[in-house]
Amino acid sequence: MRHNKKFNHLGRTASHRHAMLSNMACSLIKHKRITTTVAKAKALKKFVEPLITRSKDDTTNSRRVVFSYLQDKYVVTELFKEISVKVADRPGGYTRIIKTGHRQGDNAEMCFIELVDYNENMAKTAAKKATRTRRSKKSASAATAEETAAEAPVAEAAATEEAPKAE
Repeated sequence: MRHNKKFNHLGRTASHRHAMLSNMACSLIKHKRITTTVAKAKALKKFVEPLITRSKDDTTNSRRVVFSYLQDKYVVTELFKEISVKVADRPGGYTRIIKTGHRQGDNAEMCFIELVDYNENMAKTAAKKATRTRRSKKSASAATAEETAAEAPVAEAAATEEAPKAE
């Protein structure tokens, strides 16, 4: 029976799959973004997010546990020194998968997988969209036009009222 064996085996033996995910996790931590297939990215997400969560608690034991998965001391150091500081207040969801289309040779679905806090472009475009909308521009320009139109007759009426008093 295959109860509780639902994860994607990726067409590889257990040792090959573990080595591949370890290498991909090291590359993701080093470069902050990698290109891969969607299936591998989803498997990598399940592999690397618990390691990032463990890196928030910088103890000897957590470093040893993460090192047993990654086998690269420079990557472990970068994970605990830089990445854990950036994701300290985030309660999960440290990676983002962005689909990019299909690979030409075998039509495999490709994507980027990246660390969320290291992509400044996504944060900047979200901030711009929140502050500027077309509707507010139109309503703001219409409101200023109405205000100027309403002030003009008031100014003319005040000028005509003052003219007879001056005579």
